[in-house]
Amino acid sequence: MLLQANFKSKRLTALVYANVPLAVSGGLFALLVRGLPLSISAAVGFIALFGIAVMNGVVLVSCIRDLHADGMSSEEAARAGATEVCLQGGIHPNFDGNYYIEVAKAVREAVPDIHIHGFTALEVLEGARRLDEPLDSYLKRLMEAGLASLPGTAAEILDDEIRKDLCPDKINTEEWLEVHRTAHKIGLRSNVTMMFGSIEHPKHWVKHLLLCRDLQKETGGFTEFVGLPFVHMASPIYLQKKSRRGPTFRETLLLHAVARIAYNKLIPNIQASWVKIGFDGVRQLLKAGVNDLGGTLIDENISRAAGAQHGQMVTKSDFEDLVSPLGRKLVQRNTLYGTLESNRQLEVKGKGRL
Repeated sequence: MLLQANFKSKRLTALVYANVPLAVSGGLFALLVRGLPLSISAAVGFIALFGIAVMNGVVLVSCIRDLHADGMSSEEAARAGATEVCLQGGIHPNFDGNYYIEVAKAVREAVPDIHIHGFTALEVLEGARRLDEPLDSYLKRLMEAGLASLPGTAAEILDDEIRKDLCPDKINTEEWLEVHRTAHKIGLRSNVTMMFGSIEHPKHWVKHLLLCRDLQKETGGFTEFVGLPFVHMASPIYLQKKSRRGPTFRETLLLHAVARIAYNKLIPNIQASWVKIGFDGVRQLLKAGVNDLGGTLIDENISRAAGAQHGQMVTKSDFEDLVSPLGRKLVQRNTLYGTLESNRQLEVKGKGRL
């Protein structure tokens, strides 16, 4: 069964600013590998990007409107079988922290049982600051509005000497860690991401891995590690001759393998992004410690805007063809790595506000 079979007839255009299209993405699948969960995200939902963000130096503009106009709504996603909606973007000068709460409420009104995976540590911290509200109090209000877990994005490399050149407008290392620490303490799970291969060195990868391992020992709140190879081709920092051409494949393989060793049972899921690496590369990573793959995205454009050649929609059968020769079985999972029935469909209450 292909959960996204009906999407080919949809008009899945994305908002574009400065020739940078935003992405639409979504739901979740998993694999079982010799008794271990091997998970894959499937494109049966969407990502709503809003506010203004910078990714590899590229400015992304807001989705401040009804998502029916240019993309797939949360209701359509749920009818197609999605179990998660991912919400992340950036900081708009005119938004206070209540904006993010209203977005979460709008999604929950439309599809009450959908898992809302949303808001980077940057958005959460800035939202609380603009309201002059304690971080834990603000996160609790987001939870009450429907937020169920946080993405690990905005981590990039957790080393402030690197961050001052790579992402000077983002939060610092301790702020990222504190947002996730606080989230875990009040019951929100999250993941670890690392964008590697730009201006940093392997010693910075090690520091990043160990900082997050220490936090996991403290809280137990991380569900997976996601390695994100830097895509250089159209990235301003590369075009300005300030970065590498991204990691070598050997470095990519070794990073994921080392993450598996470093995290072991502490963070049992190691994810590889086929969008950035491609199926041929991921096939090798699946033999080197990886048990989790990124989404079967619908018209993903952010990575391709930076020059990646992957990112188009793939199907469940594509994933089966990828993993079957490795002796692995594809099963559906939810955001927190519980298994789901493959035909599960969430109840849709109506159009709501998204």
